[in-house]
Amino acid sequence: MSKTVNLRDYYPWYTHDEFVEVTDDVAAELCADKRYEKNHERGMRRNKVLSLDAGDGTETEAAMACHGDNPETVLEMVEKHRRLCRALNSLPPMQGRRVEARYLHGRSIQEIAIADGVSDSSAKESIDRGLKAMKKVF
Repeated sequence: MSKTVNLRDYYPWYTHDEFVEVTDDVAAELCADKRYEKNHERGMRRNKVLSLDAGDGTETEAAMACHGDNPETVLEMVEKHRRLCRALNSLPPMQGRRVEARYLHGRSIQEIAIADGVSDSSAKESIDRGLKAMKKVF
């Protein structure tokens, strides 16, 4: 089976619509890649992942201030943070937002449920599934 895709939707250098026939597997990969890129961009904005020499108040600078005499510890902490970011970014957007709200912003499950318009049990279940999925990635 095949599917028609518009390359303009997947590649920024296409300035006009370019339709091609691809197999279902290729179409699925293109769609998955687009989702990955979107989640990655969201994570970069959310976590403000910067290089080690950024020196602008990030967690790297804080880690260096606490463990300035031990660069191995600083690098280990930074690597753990990056793995955590990757795991969080691997979640679907709604689930990632709920895990972030709960554990990074300290919101209660009830607050998250109200904000998303779902029941408390639904929000808690989503967060639990997200944590389980993050453990697999982490």
